[in-house]
Amino acid sequence: MDWRDYLTDTARAVSFLSRLTVPASVFDGHDGSLSRGVRAFPLAGLLVSLPAAATLFVMLVLNATPLLAAFAALAVQALVTGALHEDGLSDTADGLGGGRDRDHALAIMKDSRIGSHGAVALLIAFGLRAAAIAELATHLGPLGAAMCLPATAALSRALMVWHWSALPPARTNGLAVAAGAPLKSALNLALISGVILSAALLVPAASLFAYFLAVLVAALAAAAFTARIRRVLSGHTGDTIGATQQVTEIAALAALAMAS
Repeated sequence: MDWRDYLTDTARAVSFLSRLTVPASVFDGHDGSLSRGVRAFPLAGLLVSLPAAATLFVMLVLNATPLLAAFAALAVQALVTGALHEDGLSDTADGLGGGRDRDHALAIMKDSRIGSHGAVALLIAFGLRAAAIAELATHLGPLGAAMCLPATAALSRALMVWHWSALPPARTNGLAVAAGAPLKSALNLALISGVILSAALLVPAASLFAYFLAVLVAALAAAAFTARIRRVLSGHTGDTIGATQQVTEIAALAALAMAS
């Protein structure tokens, strides 16, 4: 593997997954495809989560309550990412909850307005993540809890790529179609790097058992969610890819909190 190309893909992935700016030169000659670039999603996810992890650590060191620090970290994360994946979760929840059939669900998901199902999904998502992070802060301390954020960010971005590759496009147009299907080699590298990066952070921060539990629960959540999307939509969309990140991150954080 050419590490310079990988780092370039990482910079592009950071730009795609967040509002962080990267040098314009990394896009020279790029056709917009993410078929290969998705291999860098786990590392990019880790990098994008660092401001939230730093916020959590600093606030806990300054004696903020765990729940306050957790919500502040999630707020920073939403600002950094532009709530990209939260938007996918809310749109997917609206489509699955309000759609009469496949076409109706896809039409709802394309509507930029948020419905009751999407609003409830966001409340639950923020609440569960905040509660899990606060529990981790209570048992692991500032540094241990902070390390869990980039670890679950890397793991959840790897599972995003798996969901993307496991289903065909549900539409004939859209961002997921324009970006292209993940290459098999890119999928494999994304999964391997997601597992390795999360292990490097979670095993020292929590325990080997907590790490294995988090990976197992997140993988099961990804499989169950993907099966549901397959039944209802017969394929993925950009929204379901983003929703996969949220679902698996929640699952991993909850598993870590329960194992701590």
